[in-house]
Amino acid sequence: MQSVVKSPGSQISVGLSPLRKFWQRFIGFLFPLETDTWLAVLRSGLGLQVIVYALFLRSDWHYLFASSGKGLVGREVGEAITAFDSPLIPRLGWLVAIGRNLNMSEEAVLTVAWVCLLSAGCLLLLGLFCRPAAIVAWFVHLCAAESGGLLAYGADAFMTTALFYLMLSPLPDRYSFDRWVTKAKPKNPQLLGFWRRVLQVHLCFVYFIGGLAKCLGNGWWDGSNLWRSLIRPPFTVVPPDVLIRFKYALPVLGISICLLEVSYPIFIWFKKTRFVWLVCILAMHAAIGLTMGLYLFALIMIIMNLAAFGVPCASRRAQATSGTTEQ
Repeated sequence: MQSVVKSPGSQISVGLSPLRKFWQRFIGFLFPLETDTWLAVLRSGLGLQVIVYALFLRSDWHYLFASSGKGLVGREVGEAITAFDSPLIPRLGWLVAIGRNLNMSEEAVLTVAWVCLLSAGCLLLLGLFCRPAAIVAWFVHLCAAESGGLLAYGADAFMTTALFYLMLSPLPDRYSFDRWVTKAKPKNPQLLGFWRRVLQVHLCFVYFIGGLAKCLGNGWWDGSNLWRSLIRPPFTVVPPDVLIRFKYALPVLGISICLLEVSYPIFIWFKKTRFVWLVCILAMHAAIGLTMGLYLFALIMIIMNLAAFGVPCASRRAQATSGTTEQ
């Protein structure tokens, strides 16, 4: 009987093989092969979101963002709060200062900013000048959200985040006019997969943290938080007598929302449960928009979920596309 003596190098390679497999799986998860269909959904959806946002604020744009003595609160209050967090955060005061050097009035600068925001939304929806339109939409909306200060809410934060991801994503997609005009080659499937994965992981963190915060209090377990939300002005879309009639359903809805959001990062990844969780999340946001009047918030969350998980994974088609591109 001859004993086989393993060399130190072979022992090291055997020890590293599990680590190498883990690293390969991690890279495969982070850079999956994808097509740009999800990017088209995100681009067109955000274009619609920006258009609706601009049209909703058209009549109150100057009233909300004018300086002290002309507006509702005064732009300086919101910008002071923003400057306290960081002086580098863009705000409408920057644009007003630039316009002042060009002999433009504050009202003219605010009008130009609104027109730029609306135009950027239209260009994104059509797929024309996708990258510059995404940059302009992100910058102007960020300025408006940060200058609004006390008036900004969750929809503004998610709009800024989604526009930031769109701005950095590998635009244009195949369904945009830019692709037809420039005849650009298909983008790297792994790069497309990376940015979709970033959006997916971001949503998982958002829902898990939000659901965990809801579970820690008693208000969602007994339905009292839903009751307070639905009867608090200006969210009183549903008549109080209807809420009283269905008051016993509020605890069930509150518990369902907690469990749905906490389990979102788990069941949204499995093919067998993804459709059910996605439909429930979309229904929840649609209900929020209809019962509380938070239409912009509901729309942006629906768009982000559809782009992240609503478009089926097309790894086989992406592999075929990458093969033809390399040839």
